[in-house]
Amino acid sequence: MEDKKVNSFLDRLKEKAKNQSNYGGDPEISEAKMQLKDCPNCGAGRAKQDGLTHCAYCGFEFLSVKLTDGVYIKKEDNSL
Repeated sequence: MEDKKVNSFLDRLKEKAKNQSNYGGDPEISEAKMQLKDCPNCGAGRAKQDGLTHCAYCGFEFLSVKLTDGVYIKKEDNSL
């Protein structure tokens, strides 16, 4: 007689955990780094982030964004 072992629920879960792959693929390995930029007005260091427009310490404006008419979106006239 051949001895058949019935896998328990816990054994099947362990087997699935061993065989699964990482969600989103394998992680990228890179060296740690910091992106810093100093405020040209007061010299305060800050983390360089996309979309940051003003210095948190002195209020210096890094980026001034002016909205204009686009291809599909037009400025609204609020003078009604």
